[in-house]
Amino acid sequence: MAVRVLIERIVDPDKELQLQHKLVQLRAKAMQAGGYISGETLRAVGDPQRFLVISTWASLEDWKAWEANPNRQALKEEIDALLRAPAKVSVYSYA
Repeated sequence: MAVRVLIERIVDPDKELQLQHKLVQLRAKAMQAGGYISGETLRAVGDPQRFLVISTWASLEDWKAWEANPNRQALKEEIDALLRAPAKVSVYSYA
């Protein structure tokens, strides 16, 4: 069953462009991962330091495999260094 993953990140104001660049790199790698269906990045209108990445995966197992992937982990560490607070990850299944 397909799942949708929501990751909310709040970036330091002076690191927004760096975050956007890293998110593009991360999506390019995710697109090569098994089970990746789609993804998008949104930016809060009233809070431009708040970003929401939404990705869709064929299964929870596909997401978990990507989440544990060493390439993702390396980029995640670089992204985390740009954030004001830890990222919030939520996984939803289709009802």
